[in-house]
Amino acid sequence: MAADLESEEDKLTSLAVVLPLALVGFVIASGCWTLFAVAGVHVRAELSLSSLQFGFLLAMPMAVSAILAIPAGLAAQNIGARKVMLACLAGLAICMVILLIARSFVGYLLAAGGLGLAGGFYCAGLQFVTGHCRPGRLGLVLGIFGSGVTGAGFNYYLVPLFHEAFSWRGVALAYLVVLLLILALMVMLTSSEDAGADPESSAGLRELASNARLNRRWQVCAFFGVVAGSFFALALWLPDYLSSQFDLPVHTGARLAQWFVIPGALAQIVGGGLSDRFGSIRVTIRALMLCLVSLFILSYPPMTLFIQGIDSTIQLEFVLPLFVESVFVVILGIALGCAMGSLQRLVIMDNRNAAAFFAGLLLVSACSVASILPVVFGAVNHWLGIRSAVFMILFILLAACLLLFARKRRRQERKTLLHRGI
Repeated sequence: MAADLESEEDKLTSLAVVLPLALVGFVIASGCWTLFAVAGVHVRAELSLSSLQFGFLLAMPMAVSAILAIPAGLAAQNIGARKVMLACLAGLAICMVILLIARSFVGYLLAAGGLGLAGGFYCAGLQFVTGHCRPGRLGLVLGIFGSGVTGAGFNYYLVPLFHEAFSWRGVALAYLVVLLLILALMVMLTSSEDAGADPESSAGLRELASNARLNRRWQVCAFFGVVAGSFFALALWLPDYLSSQFDLPVHTGARLAQWFVIPGALAQIVGGGLSDRFGSIRVTIRALMLCLVSLFILSYPPMTLFIQGIDSTIQLEFVLPLFVESVFVVILGIALGCAMGSLQRLVIMDNRNAAAFFAGLLLVSACSVASILPVVFGAVNHWLGIRSAVFMILFILLAACLLLFARKRRRQERKTLLHRGI
């Protein structure tokens, strides 16, 4: 008994060191995902890039993250999460050096692809923190780690700020300094035994994939991909949407979009903590229902209603004011964040020994949806000519996700009752 208590105290002590380091590392790593979303505008003007070349530049970090996610997860299990995290941080630092010296499209494309190492850091970091926390606090710890995605929104402030003061390349220099600092802290404050390979949990890709299929965890990963992919896609789309819808400057639209990104990212902590107390399924269903309410209201485009009266025609204007739309955008971000936190806990809770592999599955699904949705948004906007069609698409997508998730829950409850002989 005393040995168990001592073990729990050691685990909590190490978590107090490991979690802040992993969180700060993920904040910086997630910032690398959206670096070209803002800095790419200056690169495009500098090199006179075509729309196709610019599209490739924006897509490379997410695409490479999706490709590296599962290999990084397997590597974290087989050689240790700490080694993979250090390798990813070192690789990201090299990418920042390339950005500082690059003057050609090929150089920028190489750096953009290297920024996909942020996905590898996420997979290994999730395994890193999972191994240092108790099951009863897993959702909260995963939510805190996942909230590091707030770094994806920092570039909307940093790039314009550095561009006005010095040059947009100053952002790359700032990232380089911070990456090297975190790398040094991880080397000094963590040991090689802190997150080494676990021979008992090391398994091949075929065995892990078979386990995911038998336990139907791939379905939950797909649900997470839809929710998280919707969050990331909307985060990238909102600055342009708000600017166009309300005739605002682009930088103002980008700053308003942060009220979606930052509360949504932090809401993962709330979603994970509530899941520890009430269960992931209950929290996910309620969060998705709140998403649908917000999306239903946001889907209404500005309309003019003409009523033919006795003596005259009455004209009614229906348009959501900027403040009202902003409130529902914030609510949508918080609801999506809660759903992300609860779904992440649901997947990892039953697969703690293979947390890095399942983190890879989560990331692959999220990056895939996040890369497809902006294309769909653009095509539907061009076809319908209605800006709020973005929210209509997300309403349909998340409504289908909620129905399938609720159906899956009912099936599980029925199996449980049959197993108990009721």
